Amino acid sequence: MGPFKDIAVEKTGHVALIEIRRPPNNFFDIALIQEIAGALEAFDEDVDCRAVVLAAQGKAFCAGANFGDGSALNKEGQRPGELNREQAVQHLYLEGNRLFRTKKPIIAAVHGAAVGGGLGLAMVADFRVACPEARFAANFTRLGFHPGFGLTVTLPLVVSATHAALMFYTSRRVGGEEAHAMGLADVLVPQDQVRAAAMTLAAEIAENSPLGLISTRATMRGNLADRVLKATEHELKEQTWLRKTDDFKEGVKATAERRLPNFTGKR
Repeated sequence: MGPFKDIAVEKTGHVALIEIRRPPNNFFDIALIQEIAGALEAFDEDVDCRAVVLAAQGKAFCAGANFGDGSALNKEGQRPGELNREQAVQHLYLEGNRLFRTKKPIIAAVHGAAVGGGLGLAMVADFRVACPEARFAANFTRLGFHPGFGLTVTLPLVVSATHAALMFYTSRRVGGEEAHAMGLADVLVPQDQVRAAAMTLAAEIAENSPLGLISTRATMRGNLADRVLKATEHELKEQTWLRKTDDFKEGVKATAERRLPNFTGKR
């Protein structure tokens, strides 16, 4: 397995750990998603592995994509030299879909911020262990953007369509306690115990029949991977035209400057 540049993997008993190592914010890109997918697929082939914990170094679980301060974005919403952005994001979403097609239970240890695509990554997991200091945000509309990474499917499944819409429409940050109340976080513990609690839950799962786990999980998740794949096609279509708007550039700039954006709504 590996070698990996941005993650580390280890196994304790029947539980595997994948640790994202891009501190402090753990911004994601296609290379990181490919490494996580490769590790999960390798653990699928390891008959001794029964559950996987996804954790991260640094202050954030995953702060999403790094758009910078917006100053370098051209009229297409791209940085100079960034070609075929639509194709690149399509490739990212195709690689991301590999995560949904893996077979073994995943527990996300969310000790800090899970923002945008980082929230999408957390929603790949079957369960999320968090703390009061954790922050979950689908901040796409605050960027003048559209949700991605399959969140239009995965988030409503977990928190209800109404709660998902509230997160999408307001772009608000949801703290760990509120996330636990709405079912977004399944376990809530002190911040310094998040990873240990995730490992404990994974170990409890791993006490059970490995074939029974795989079979039951496949039934429970059903056609989720196919639904996410179809959703990302639509999400990308919406993101592509929104990326070209002045509102997107303003949203990125305002976020970098920590102020409310001044949107105009003009195409």
